[in-house]
Amino acid sequence: MSRSASLAWRLTAPLALAVLLAMGAVALFMDHQVDSELDARFHDALLAQAKALTTVVEFEEGRLVASSNGTQPSLLGGDAPISYELRCEGRAASRSDPAPPAPPGWPEQATTTPRFDELDDAGGTQTVMFRFDAPYPAARGVRPHATAQAPRTCWLLVSRPRHDMDQLLLTMDWILALGPVAASLAMLLAVPWLVRRGLAPLRTLAERMRGIGPQAPASRLPEAGVEELEPLVARFNEVLARMDEVLARERQFASGLAHETRTRLAELRSLVDVETRFPSERSPQEVMAEVGAIGAELEATVTALLELTRLEAGFEPARRESVDMGAWLARTLALHQATITRRGLVLDIEGFEPGSTMITDPALLDMLMGNLIANAVSHAPEAGRVSLARHGEALDVSNDAPELSQADVGQLGHRFWRKHTGEAGHAGLGVSLAAAAAHALGRNLSFELDQAQRLHARVR
Repeated sequence: MSRSASLAWRLTAPLALAVLLAMGAVALFMDHQVDSELDARFHDALLAQAKALTTVVEFEEGRLVASSNGTQPSLLGGDAPISYELRCEGRAASRSDPAPPAPPGWPEQATTTPRFDELDDAGGTQTVMFRFDAPYPAARGVRPHATAQAPRTCWLLVSRPRHDMDQLLLTMDWILALGPVAASLAMLLAVPWLVRRGLAPLRTLAERMRGIGPQAPASRLPEAGVEELEPLVARFNEVLARMDEVLARERQFASGLAHETRTRLAELRSLVDVETRFPSERSPQEVMAEVGAIGAELEATVTALLELTRLEAGFEPARRESVDMGAWLARTLALHQATITRRGLVLDIEGFEPGSTMITDPALLDMLMGNLIANAVSHAPEAGRVSLARHGEALDVSNDAPELSQADVGQLGHRFWRKHTGEAGHAGLGVSLAAAAAHALGRNLSFELDQAQRLHARVR
């Protein structure tokens, strides 16, 4: 026997995977945003320092006088000094010491728009180069704007090592990469416990189900108090209600069958005892005829029960063929003619003209309408009126029923139910058989008692 899968694990695994994927996506997004933001800030700082040099060129150019070898110390000291190279028309180039590494295209590709390049040298260097216009330096004692000489073009290249920035970015990458992994490991440890705790109402519900069974038919599950479990509790209680109905019908069926069988067997035993101890003047043929009638009633009850079981279990599929309804009704009434004549019943027939046909199953039609007609001619009062009508696919059987009440109409169709328990020859199965046959034909059988105390059996 295979081991059942754990619901807690089925919830934990996809949840942990979903969180890992979500946090991984968030980490990648954050890493991209952090890298972009730090790069932008690095570029802004480098560009600000480069523009500061242009101000020096414009206002304090005397500080940028080239040495004999064209170099001078870098503007900033420290671990990450800024290095530069400045070229202007009409003067020698100025460079820091050490000189900055030149990116491809310097200075030919320098424009007024700053261009950033990342050089893959030993330590990694970020450069910015651009072109700008600067005025010629004024002579001593002359104000800078006293002359009308056009400004000259200058090219500036500034570089700064990226080592510290790259180390910071690497540290951020490790933090953002290990964060989702650590969170997923924590979830794998914590979520199973949390899920089991959250599924505790299911275990409580299972314990409550343990005490429900045939020995306690009226038991129902109480409200779970959990929104997701309420539909399950409601469906389970509906199943219990249907099971109770089935058990009640089965108990009624067993009780009715035992009553019918015991009654007929008691009649048979009484007849045999009486004829044995106190012989009557009846001939053996008459006694055996009465015994045969009792046996026939028992056989009819058992046959009806077997047919009812087959119909309700779906073992009797409907066959479709054309049936001459006029001929069918004449044949059916011939079976009950003796009862009709003896009780002086009046028949009203409508819609069963000779030659009129219906597509249906002949055997199921006999079981359906035959039992309804038998019920009508047997229970209608003497000299009463029985009506048989057909309107297209609809069939109606009605008879006078002065002794029935509205409460009795609800009992029609229940097995072994009879208005009077002493009725001979009727086991109370006819209407049940008719209802089962109607269901097998895909039709609905209903009963209605009108104000004139006429019972209408309608097949739709």
